Amino acid sequence: MTYLAKPKLHHPGLQVNKLGYNRRDYEGAVSTLCAGCGHDSISAAIVQACFNINIEPHKVAKLSGIGCSSKSPTYFLGGSHGFNTVHGRMPSVLTGANMANRDLIYLGVSGDGDSASIGLGQFVHSMRRGVNMTYIVMNNGVYGLTKGQFSATADQGSRSKKGVVNHETPVDLAALALQLGATFVARSFSGDKAQLVPLIEAALEHQGAAFIDVISPCVTFNNHAGSTKSYDYVREHNDAVNRIDFFIPGKEITADYAPGTVQEVTQHDGSVLRLRKLNEEYDVHDRLAAMNHSQKHHAMGDIVTGLLFIDSNASDLHAHLNTVDTPLNALDEQALCPGALALEKINASLR
Repeated sequence: MTYLAKPKLHHPGLQVNKLGYNRRDYEGAVSTLCAGCGHDSISAAIVQACFNINIEPHKVAKLSGIGCSSKSPTYFLGGSHGFNTVHGRMPSVLTGANMANRDLIYLGVSGDGDSASIGLGQFVHSMRRGVNMTYIVMNNGVYGLTKGQFSATADQGSRSKKGVVNHETPVDLAALALQLGATFVARSFSGDKAQLVPLIEAALEHQGAAFIDVISPCVTFNNHAGSTKSYDYVREHNDAVNRIDFFIPGKEITADYAPGTVQEVTQHDGSVLRLRKLNEEYDVHDRLAAMNHSQKHHAMGDIVTGLLFIDSNASDLHAHLNTVDTPLNALDEQALCPGALALEKINASLR
């Protein structure tokens, strides 16, 4: 993979967070994607989110598959653990890593081709199992590396750059995530940093399967009239269900909001997601309503963005399997091989 390293010298006046890191500490190599690619905006949002919530870069494991989107982890969190899997297999590799070391923060980055086609089965099972991760799909509706064919998420009736009309029904990954039991589901737009950054912050703090579908226009093959994933189309059809802000609470933070203007969602770790609703009737805790709302507006040609659903009492795969608190990769031989008597007891329980 070709990449360009950034200078290691940092301006001494750069702002630092509570851990002493500046924003440059969360960056990676210089991007080789097309100028104006929405994926670079998502990478920048990830950098900003990690800086804002004081994440230690070496505590993050970033994984990806194949495609333009899967090149993106090279461009952020250069000091984190990284693994680039084969096409569509990122979720299972991430699941295995998560089972071995639960102490890391897992960030899976994929594309619409990587997740909605060859990797669809992998996506499905990572959602239904509740793997503790943030799963971001950079969704541009095309195969950018192979010259702009429609992907499985391309909307029916949209036109390619060559004028070809897509007649196939799209795969809606956000709707699938809702149906499969993901406990944090959101959709955003790469050009809306004010919305995307706090969504990523909240997803990284969430305990369970957090999924964000980010519409990310391909400036080379899918940013023309007739495309439903172009910059102009998304801006004209963006139906935001809420305005979002995120903060980690502390003693110094106080808040007093008028009734009906804010919804607070407290997560297991004590962090709070504040939702300033444009539509006061929208309930982020109702999974079925979220599915209906998303599908209703999709039929109208609107793209619903914002936090679609959150389960504030979510648990993850480790809780389902009742694994030990110590990461499995840190257990010694005695714990991993308790002896013949323990094995006999386990076998007896299965007879």
